[in-house]
Amino acid sequence: MINFTEEITDKNFIGKLIPQKAPFVMVDKLLHFEENKVVAGFSISEENIFTQNKKFTAPGLIEHMAQSVALYTGYQYHLKDEEAPIGYIGAIKKAEIFKLPEVGAELKTTVKILHDIMGVTLVNVETECDGKVIASSEMKTVLAN
Repeated sequence: MINFTEEITDKNFIGKLIPQKAPFVMVDKLLHFEENKVVAGFSISEENIFTQNKKFTAPGLIEHMAQSVALYTGYQYHLKDEEAPIGYIGAIKKAEIFKLPEVGAELKTTVKILHDIMGVTLVNVETECDGKVIASSEMKTVLAN
């Protein structure tokens, strides 16, 4: 498995790694990638569809976490020179939102892959803002293919 240390911030490239399209894209940076782990980033804008009253909503955080998992899968497929697959949230076992981030905030989300077999991925996800954990979840994603 390939690891890298340089951050990927090209939004067009990131857009090729996930199936979501604007205005529904909730990741804009690939900060770290290694076997069974990815760190994704996202800059919250006022125009975001999940922004209300200058805050990023809980559904937006959940979607950001799910797209961080999709980014892991998409980058794996990119390394094999294959198109990113479409996937879905299969289940959310546990999700905790400790704080809603404000417009202009930078999210940093770490996804740890617990199991990845036959298109079903079980993960632990933790989202930070300003160095503090603001959300966490355990979710299962499923590839459509």
